[in-house]
Amino acid sequence: MGSATTQALAASAVALDAQTVDLNTARELFAAANVLGSSKQLGGALADPTASVESRSQVVATVFGAQFQPATVAALNAAVSQRWSNADDLVAGIEDLAVRAASRAAEGVDIEGELFSVTRLIADNPDLELALGSRLGANDAKGTLVSTLIAGKASDATTTIVSALVQNPRGRRVRAMLSHAMGLVAQQRGGVVATVTSASALSADQQERLTAALSKSYGGRVSLNVVIDPAVVGGLRVQIADDVIDGTISSRIEDLRQKLAG
Repeated sequence: MGSATTQALAASAVALDAQTVDLNTARELFAAANVLGSSKQLGGALADPTASVESRSQVVATVFGAQFQPATVAALNAAVSQRWSNADDLVAGIEDLAVRAASRAAEGVDIEGELFSVTRLIADNPDLELALGSRLGANDAKGTLVSTLIAGKASDATTTIVSALVQNPRGRRVRAMLSHAMGLVAQQRGGVVATVTSASALSADQQERLTAALSKSYGGRVSLNVVIDPAVVGGLRVQIADDVIDGTISSRIEDLRQKLAG
């Protein structure tokens, strides 16, 4: 990610926070990202740094103004007024805004936990992951499939996010998209997500102590997503974004094996 895109993402997120949004805002932003991703000419025009901000805003008004609510149009205008490294980054940035809007529209819902549950569902069903990640088949059918599978198990906000993402993968793996979305939701709510891998379930007290320790280390709220994997034997593996703390017995055994082999 280029520095221009990093700054554009931050500025766009701030602009979105100034708007009153609902779940329709999120749906419209996802739709806008889909339109721009499907049209290189349109995406290129809105990401063109040589074009004036006024001309880019006029394009937004022409294409989306009549069908989208004011909050969505304002968020799109804020996004296209920024300087992005390329058109693909603009599309991804608008998609990120959609996830953030869904998070804000359902502030009392544990979207992070629900997204994690969907991720585990897909990870535990290779055929499902293959079907959702395949380039064959209609994308809207994939959205319908995943919406049906999580019906009654996830909120409208989570269903909106998951369905939109699987319909527009743009070469990304499904679980990677969901993991990115989890991070965005956590960030929008002032925290980060820690994926904890353990050989057995953690007690409530263990989770509370681990959450407190990680929150202190990272200077903010940390949400835990716990994965049970007997292969780790003992200890914990904690991953927060690109940071990995591996204190599992299996990793120590592997280190010892490599030293002996070397």
